[in-house]
Amino acid sequence: MHWLKLFIILWIPLSGIVFSQDFPNKPVRVVVPFPPGGGGDVLMRPLSKRLSEILGQSIVIDNKPGANGNIGAAYVAKALPDGYTLLLGNSSIPISVGLYNQLGYDPLKELSMIGLVGIAPSTLVSNPAFSPKTMSELILYAKNNPGRVNYASAGSGSTPHLAIEMLKMVTGTNFTHVPYKGGGPAVAAVLGGEVQILVTNTSTILTQVQAGKLHPIAVTSLKRSPIMANVPTMAETIPGFEIKTWYGLMGPANIPKEIILRLNQVIVQAVNTPELKNQLVQMGYEPESSSPEILSKLLKDDIVQWGQVVRASGAKVD
Repeated sequence: MHWLKLFIILWIPLSGIVFSQDFPNKPVRVVVPFPPGGGGDVLMRPLSKRLSEILGQSIVIDNKPGANGNIGAAYVAKALPDGYTLLLGNSSIPISVGLYNQLGYDPLKELSMIGLVGIAPSTLVSNPAFSPKTMSELILYAKNNPGRVNYASAGSGSTPHLAIEMLKMVTGTNFTHVPYKGGGPAVAAVLGGEVQILVTNTSTILTQVQAGKLHPIAVTSLKRSPIMANVPTMAETIPGFEIKTWYGLMGPANIPKEIILRLNQVIVQAVNTPELKNQLVQMGYEPESSSPEILSKLLKDDIVQWGQVVRASGAKVD
């Protein structure tokens, strides 16, 4: 019995090392918890190609949308912690912590952080027929017409929803929320004139902005976007105002540290590939890699920050 215990003690850490040396020996699945064509999906397509080249294995993208990303996130949280089922997590996770009474999983306990892959600044856009064209004009119009400006979102508690709620808090304005089932329908609603404004990832509306089908009022990053340099930031009108969506790869809890390290190294290498960096910038993203620890801190900090906005908005989902 003594020798059996000693064998187990020695075998557990060694097994992880041996396992990680063989990783990956089959395709890796990345769950994108949003519909095809959304910001996360658009980001993951070119990134998966580069990750596949480095790893020497296929990266299979699995879209599992629903419940503000919680269906896909909960699925990965319950998956086998072998590194072959990953999650493209984003800012919807800390938002959901404050939004849902029953989240279905605990992101701080049931997810392993692997590393950031990018930041997605958003843009406040309007239907071109809507008269306010600047932030100052929009704020003044909203104050003179309380509740008469409708804004679209990808659903209650989504980043586009809470972005406008944060704007309301800071400016003392009143907008009317019109939720849709996903980012695509929300954009379509603004294009069709059903609602006047929307805050969404720059990457998902860049083509429509360039075609003149949507009017860019302001970007939500502190610095102007290199691909829309003529569009002002919200912070130019509202000092310090910033909203950005981060994306990072995660997995189930208890993935062997060696595999997490391997995946993190691959992410850093992929994100810093000049060709991929340029491609992502042109799509409206800020390529950014990080250690697992930095992504973990970002998640914890955002749980606090977005929790305050959720409480102020009164949004809640059973």
